[in-house]
Amino acid sequence: MARIKLNGLQGCRRCARLTEFIGQLPPGKGRQRDDYHNAPVNGFGDLQARVCLVGLAPGAHGANRTGRPFTGDGAGLFMYPLLHQAGFASQPDATAVNDGLELQDLYITNAVKCLPPENKPNADEFSNCRPYLVEELKTLKNLRVIISLGHGAHKSLLRLFQARGLINRLSEAPFGHGAVHRLTNGLWLVGCYHTSRYNVQTGRMNNVMFIDLLKQVKTLAQGDNV
Repeated sequence: MARIKLNGLQGCRRCARLTEFIGQLPPGKGRQRDDYHNAPVNGFGDLQARVCLVGLAPGAHGANRTGRPFTGDGAGLFMYPLLHQAGFASQPDATAVNDGLELQDLYITNAVKCLPPENKPNADEFSNCRPYLVEELKTLKNLRVIISLGHGAHKSLLRLFQARGLINRLSEAPFGHGAVHRLTNGLWLVGCYHTSRYNVQTGRMNNVMFIDLLKQVKTLAQGDNV
């Protein structure tokens, strides 16, 4: 399982609210605090990937517990079997950092690396964590497509792109499931509804929608237009 070594991420305490929240988080039923990662969660995947999926933040009893994005929670239970079906993951199950899962042509990370209260980072927390995301994207030398998983991740990415001069206004690249935007540096940005348990249960996201989007992303990554 490859990770991009992010300078200063390990032990990062830039966001006092998040540090305090993680420090007081009660463990899930049948677990102890020692079972939890309870720290910033690094991205992982193929360092030669042409595709990067950016989520919002670690889940309380998923990535915050296991130490790997979308591992051990409902969003991952939905996502990884379909990533496997689409050829992006070596296996359909993601349960722990040592479960043998490898990503192929895909890197997965979050806009905010620490668990936020109510899964809602504030503006300062997005800003404090954005340099780590910048470092990840710069390290992925073959990157062609970025998937923004949910509106929060999408907006954080747009602020990053605006700061780098890749867009002038956030309104230039509105969020929507399957919405495709070409940045001035040639990268594609593709919006995707979040794979949260709530979205799946309410029908906002389903298997066909996600697989179709992954097919669209593969086409873009291969250098073809939509």
